[in-house]
Order: sequence, then structure tokens, then C-alpha cells
Amino acid sequence: MGWDVSQGLEGLDHNFATGKVEDLVRWARKSSLMPATFGLACCALEMMGTGGSHYDLARFGMEVFRASPRQADLMIVAGRVSQKMAPVLRQVYDQMMEPKWVISMGVCASTGGMFNNYAIVQGVDQVVPVDVYAPGCPPGPETLIHAINTLHEEILSGELLRRRDETGAGAGMVVDQRDGQSAPVLLSGRS
Repeated sequence: MGWDVSQGLEGLDHNFATGKVEDLVRWARKSSLMPATFGLACCALEMMGTGGSHYDLARFGMEVFRASPRQADLMIVAGRVSQKMAPVLRQVYDQMMEPKWVISMGVCASTGGMFNNYAIVQGVDQVVPVDVYAPGCPPGPETLIHAINTLHEEILSGELLRRRDETGAGAGMVVDQRDGQSAPVLLSGRS
């Protein structure tokens, strides 16, 4: 146990007894995300596959997708969002407990995809603040898990809450595709 006395308690290797409460809270938030699904199109099938036994989201503490937004703190928007569905999506988001995070899954949720028309919202970030964009059409379970792990890292660092306090918007991070597809050009303008 290396303890640099000149740094006081900051030089001590922390454990559960001497750790900072805020670090413990961030670790608990990261380790117990409760997703509220918002499966709207074909991406929802990949999201359901991610929750199955082959990919096993239970190892990330996320085995139960919540049906009630009041029990959820992560929204996975999977698929295209129509203009009629946008107010419902916002209502579900508003009912979720704080702090809350959003993953936009697929190019249709992220940018409207190939549906460049009046009926489809051209990016779910116009309705809710998005923290992580998972590219693909549809993104496979590997890409969604990569997006979830990226979100975990940002929650643990505390960066997401700092950004949200400063700007009121989500982090807007785009992850790499991990399922062998090539990333669509539609997401190249997002960062």
C-alpha cells in the first residue's frame, strides 16, 4: 500500500472505506443502469438480441429492461422516430429518474437515415439530449455493447453530468462500429 504522506489523504490508495462518496455514487450509477427501451423499428430487434443469452447484458448490471420510465435511467432509442412519436418519446424521457442518459441506436434514430421526409424526425437529439450515438443500419449487438461500455466510462468519470450542467445537452459521442459493418456517412458530421 503506497502512501505518499506529503499528499495527505489524496496520496492514499482508496478502497471502499476510504474512497470518496462521489466516486462510490458514480460507480453505483455505472454498475446499475436500468434501461427503458424505446424500440421503434428494425434496430429494436438487435437491441432485443443484445439482451438475450448470447450477449448477456446481465454482466453489465442491465438484465432487466424497465417497462415503467419511473424505474429507468437509460433510454435506448432504437429506430426511426416519427413526428407523432416524438412527443411520446419526450414524455417518457421526462418521466425517467435523474440522472438519466440516452443512447441513439442506428442511423434512423441519429439522423433520420434514409427517411428524409416530413414524417420522420431528422435526429432524436432534436427531442432529447443524446449522450452516445451507436452507428449502423442496424447496429449489431457488439456496437450497442460498445456504446453501453462507453457510457459506463463517462458515467464513472463524472464527465457527463459536468457537460449536462454546463450545456444542458448530452455528450453526443459517436462510437466505432464493432459488428463488421462499415459506418454510414450520415454520422460523419456528428461529434
